[in-house]
Amino acid sequence: MDKRILVLVPVEDHHKVILESATSKAIFTYSSIKTVTKEQVESTHIVIGNIPISLLEHANNLEWLQLNSSGVGAYSRWALQKNFTLTCATGIYGLAVSEHILGLILSLYKKLYLYRDNQLSQAWVDEGPVKTIEGSIALIVGLGDIGSTLAKKLKALGAYTIGVRRLDLNKPNYVDELYPTEKLDELLPRADIITFILPDTKDTYHLVNERRLNLMKNDAILINTGRGSLIDQDALCNVLDTGKLLAVGLDVTNPEPLPANHRLWGIKNVIITPHVSGDYHLKETHERLIQLTATNLHAFFNDKELTSLVDHSTGYRR
Repeated sequence: MDKRILVLVPVEDHHKVILESATSKAIFTYSSIKTVTKEQVESTHIVIGNIPISLLEHANNLEWLQLNSSGVGAYSRWALQKNFTLTCATGIYGLAVSEHILGLILSLYKKLYLYRDNQLSQAWVDEGPVKTIEGSIALIVGLGDIGSTLAKKLKALGAYTIGVRRLDLNKPNYVDELYPTEKLDELLPRADIITFILPDTKDTYHLVNERRLNLMKNDAILINTGRGSLIDQDALCNVLDTGKLLAVGLDVTNPEPLPANHRLWGIKNVIITPHVSGDYHLKETHERLIQLTATNLHAFFNDKELTSLVDHSTGYRR
């Protein structure tokens, strides 16, 4: 019997050709995260895209879920409960997110955000000294695809790069030092640029708390493009109010959207972007997702190992 595949990610005609060419043993249905129905989910064997969590209770025939995100969040728990295979999209976002982080770093270091504010108020004001990436110490916490791509860019610009990751401590040539997560407290006081690229897991919740914020240099910049739950935002606001940290760049918050009355909106040296560093804003990211999914479809129907399989116990790619 042919498998039923429900595609919830945006697709163009050439994407459909790529996906449907990966297997002749399936019936494809194209919907979206906003329009998918309970009835579609009930009869589906494979879902491609981040299906609304609320619909997973109806996924009694689901064998495999291919996420369009790197992080897996609650999907890991559901995969364990419903006994389906879970794959994420780790590996497709390195280009887009690393460039977004680099843009945030340069904007913060060169005070471009202040000059934009001045422009809107028609104020010709010199905002004073700036900093440079060259010669800075950059701490990259989360040395997966995104972190590795960022490390290469920062090293090319003259930064001294320090990587942090859970497993595989074989140091690649694009980081000058590499450490396990347990060494984080020792590394924070050394860094000029601190960027977190971590998923939402029980171990990463409020990893950046008030104590760790106070370990950072007074003139460090902090960037978070992983998940908003990583940072204790009340503690961050409190620390910033004391003058600690040069500036902060956030592409993720907790919750999302960030409430209109949240203190973060009013802090001058914080740049907030609405979780847009990944997604499909860069066309190349979209193309990479389709290619990854096609590769996994071919593997699934030929009993081969899938790419970016998720370990349910950790929420990370195996």
